[in-house]
Amino acid sequence: MANNIKIVVDERMGVDRTLRKFKRLCDSYGIVKEYRKRSEYKKPSVRLKEKLEAADKRRRKTVVKSRRGYSKL
Repeated sequence: MANNIKIVVDERMGVDRTLRKFKRLCDSYGIVKEYRKRSEYKKPSVRLKEKLEAADKRRRKTVVKSRRGYSKL
């Protein structure tokens, strides 16, 4: 997965806006997510357990929201 992000620093745009643009591009390509995923090895069983826990957390969050009257319809 070789993504080359090239940002040209323009004097009119400034360094701050250029840096924000770079961060936005990194997020859209998923570079930070990929880096965190590869930074340490996790056994497949641990990865599956985390995935199931995240799904359960999302499910509980949806139930709580629906009880409050916040429906997605």
